[in-house]
Parts: sequence; C-alpha cells; structure tokens
Amino acid sequence: MQKSLILSALVASAFAGAVQAEELTGTLKKVSDSGIITIGYRESSIPFSYLDANQKPVGYAMDLCSKVVDAVKKKLNKPSLITKMVPVTSQTRIPLMVNGTIDMECGSTTNSKERQKQVAFSDHYYVTAVRMLVKANSGIKSLDDLNGKAVVTTTGTTSDRYIKQNEQGKQIDVKNVYGKDHSESFLMVETGRASAFVMDDILLAGLIANYTNPKEFAIVGPALSVEPYGIMLRKDDPAFKKVADETLAGIYKSGEINKIYDKWFMQPIPPKNITINLPMSEKLKEAIKSPNDVGI
Repeated sequence: MQKSLILSALVASAFAGAVQAEELTGTLKKVSDSGIITIGYRESSIPFSYLDANQKPVGYAMDLCSKVVDAVKKKLNKPSLITKMVPVTSQTRIPLMVNGTIDMECGSTTNSKERQKQVAFSDHYYVTAVRMLVKANSGIKSLDDLNGKAVVTTTGTTSDRYIKQNEQGKQIDVKNVYGKDHSESFLMVETGRASAFVMDDILLAGLIANYTNPKEFAIVGPALSVEPYGIMLRKDDPAFKKVADETLAGIYKSGEINKIYDKWFMQPIPPKNITINLPMSEKLKEAIKSPNDVGI
C-alpha cells in the first residue's frame, strides 16, 4: 500500500512537472530549457548600467534586473540558473533582443511607441528629460545658440530625432555628428569636435560627475522631451513581462525602491565614489505610485 502511494505521488509529481514545462512559453521556456538567462548591459550608462573598476556591470537598472532574475529562478524552480552578461550599445540593443541573443536589456532605454513595434518594455523605473551638455564657458544657453555648430548624439538614441525636430522648428542649422556610445559623445564635446551633446539629462549628469573637473561642463536649455525608461523585453511575450512587472511592483509597494534609488543617485558610487546627488523627481514618484508601460 505504501509503495503504491509513493508511486502514485511520483507519477503525479512527474505529470505536474510535465504540465508546467508544456505551459512555459517564450523567454521563460527558452531560459528553462537552456538553464541560462542573458542580460544585455551598457558599459557607460551611469548610474543605470556601467562597468565598475573591476569591469563588472553595476548600476540602478542592474540591481532591478537582478531582482527580476531572482523572480525567474523562483518561478522556474531553478535556483542554479546561470546569468550571462552581454554588452550592448544604443545601436545593437534592439537587434540583439529581436534575434534572441539577450533576454532582458537593463540600461537606459526609452520606451517609445516606435520601439514597441519591435520590442516590449516592463513598467517604467525611471523618467528623464532630454537636454544639452556643453562646456560651461561656451556661452551656449539654448537651441538658438547652436546655429552653425556641431551637435553630437549617440548613435541609435532618440535624442537625434528631437534635435532635428527642434532644429526645424527654430530654423537653425546644425551639423549632426554621432558617437558610438555616451563616453565617445562626451569626449567629442571635451575635445571641441562638438559644441553640444544632446542626451538624457541624468546620463549627462553621470558623465559630468565622473569627469576630473565637473565644473568645466553644464547642462543647459529646455527639456526637448520627457522620456520613461523600462527593462527592454522580447515582444509578444506576456508571461515573461508579467514576471518583470510584478517584480517591480513588489519593489515599489514595499518601498525598497527608495533604498535602491538612494544607493545610486544620492550616495557615492563606484568606481570614483562620486555622488550624482539627484533627488527623485515628481514624474518618477508618479510612475512608482501608478506603474505603467505607456510609451511616448
């Protein structure tokens, strides 16, 4: 009798496991089958996703994505799931998501309706404004001051679109140049090859804070756009998106998000122990209070 009960339990367990495996779809199935979850990270998107002194990806977005990975391990009952890190750039992040190379992109990617044609996003974890970085002594205060000057944006970002739109609206003529990543775009302003770098203000603030003499640069001009960031995910994969959204919702509801934000925006961060010193904006507080994935 006892042997019969044990056998029945084993059969039931095996059947339940088989049903669970059959129910897995999309990214969850891919991860379960391979035993690997692959995260795309940025190398210079301070403080969201960048390399520390040991060349390890760290940052605000990386911490949040780590929580999502923990949730995936729990859902799949695979605590030994391997996390693989793959560097991505503004230009490669979407193609690498579409072709299945990465399962999540954890950086500083704006959730836009145009991008939603190819990929999906979790609920938002940051809201930024697009502005201009210039040398403090340049005399540049607004878009009008850019007429005839070189303006750099990072290849594959949304900022290029906004400078071109405002360029037409203001009837100014600028020379658009491009950096392969944010560090190169910043370098172009530092070395005089560009007069302004148009990008998300928080990323500009991070670059300035890490520079040897931060007072040499300033962030100026009106907001060209207000943009929400989310974890970039595979399109048409509601099961995996649900895990990401529920994980973020839990972090928001518990208040843990305040500790994570404080760690990266209000305290000294690696590798130079600089402090960005940027309190949480009202827009972000709203996004945390009422999570959503509405793109711009």
